[in-house]
Amino acid sequence: MATSKTANPSRQTDAPADAAAAATASDPSLRIIKKYPNRRLYDTTSSSYVTLAEVKALVMQGERFVVRDAKSGDDLTRSILLQIILEEEAGGSPIFTETVLANIIRFYGHAMQGFFGANLESNIQAFADMQKKMMEMTPGFNTDAWSKMMEMPGQKMVQSMMQNYSEQSKQAMQQMQEQLQHQYQTNMQQWLAAFQPKR
Repeated sequence: MATSKTANPSRQTDAPADAAAAATASDPSLRIIKKYPNRRLYDTTSSSYVTLAEVKALVMQGERFVVRDAKSGDDLTRSILLQIILEEEAGGSPIFTETVLANIIRFYGHAMQGFFGANLESNIQAFADMQKKMMEMTPGFNTDAWSKMMEMPGQKMVQSMMQNYSEQSKQAMQQMQEQLQHQYQTNMQQWLAAFQPKR
């Protein structure tokens, strides 16, 4: 990963005496990236400024890292990841349709927000696990090779794995619905019991 070496930015700005250093001490394997007021990102492991594209490369490589505000030490990792997603979505091959994005927005503040987030996370993890298994079964395949293979007719193995994934998603949704129904019935019984006249 190409980076532009430069002097330590702590000499150029009022960097804090360091939440990042404390995090590194508690978990030496965690890569610390500092975000400065000029919006530049500084990788403390490589001692160099990095671009958003290079942070994306860390994600793709499975590297563990945290992005912290250089002054306050606040965790900015989520906002940086969202920024990467925004750039990818603005590119030529977005994942989310307008309908999906609108539905996600509608869940903010909704009573089902927690269930939706948990279900979405479990589904994405199940899909990632399936992808990992497929890659393990075909070592040496790159992304282009997989794209061509997915387009070929009669790929029973891929179809079977996708069907299994769909079934797992349906089962997870059904379990969530059953839990909600049970919780609703329990709450209704408790509510009705509270209003029954005492003898």
